[in-house]
Amino acid sequence: MGFLMPKPPALPQVQPLPEPPKAELSAEEKQRIADEQAAMERRRKGRKSTILTGPLGLEQEATTEKKTLLGG
Repeated sequence: MGFLMPKPPALPQVQPLPEPPKAELSAEEKQRIADEQAAMERRRKGRKSTILTGPLGLEQEATTEKKTLLGG
């Protein structure tokens, strides 16, 4: 029944977005942002040292020796 339906109207032309205003940061703001990013990196590295496995499994050698009662 497609011949009984009217054609849809033509779509309007898409206008490009205007350029966003560029914000100038002061030296204090730049320093604060750099400090925050450095703190985030320190926290991220701190957790990484507690992970004992890598993408290929355990990174340490397995202890296969058993202790004996006679001082060995």
